[in-house]
Amino acid sequence: MNNETTIRVMIVDDHDIVRGGLIGMMDAFDDLKLVGEATDGEEAIRLCHTADVDVILMDLVMPGMDGITAIQRIRAEFPSIQIIALTTFREEGLVRGALQAGAISYLLKNVSIDELAKAIRDAHQGRAIISPEATEILISAATRPPAPGHDLTEREREVLRLLVEGLSNQEIGERLVISHSTVKNHVSSILSKLAASNRAEAVALALKYDLVQF
Repeated sequence: MNNETTIRVMIVDDHDIVRGGLIGMMDAFDDLKLVGEATDGEEAIRLCHTADVDVILMDLVMPGMDGITAIQRIRAEFPSIQIIALTTFREEGLVRGALQAGAISYLLKNVSIDELAKAIRDAHQGRAIISPEATEILISAATRPPAPGHDLTEREREVLRLLVEGLSNQEIGERLVISHSTVKNHVSSILSKLAASNRAEAVALALKYDLVQF
């Protein structure tokens, strides 16, 4: 059983200097105790089996198993462990990925030692903290218009892929075993949803926004 006044922390980062700095930071606070350090996600998971951990400071971009995968694995196997994503990166995909994987907080490495210590204490109590930069990213993404083609059905994406391959309506019908009129309806719907004036423009948009898979 953990002492109520001590929070056991693991640091996961592939940079020795960063880990050293975080260890030094924790030495400044009596209620934070280092119980493990790892250089990638796989090592972090192994340590979770042997160390009594309350909170993990997890880098996201590391060789081997990345931080997001590690967060997902650890949260699934050790749900009592809270994980703070601590990174230099502020890309939308990383923010969303870390939070969806189960990180309780997302902070940038330019955070002050007092702010980080507070985030660790809050995480231990189940309270989330998201850096202002990450919050701005999420708000921007939420208010951004959806990308072209977001509302295409699976069948329409199939037809669009064949358009990209250069097939005619008749060839598309034969490939998908559907009638010529059905193909025309699908093509018309695709042009409407993409706001494309013709097949060539639809193909250009499909390639630009990576709407089809080959």
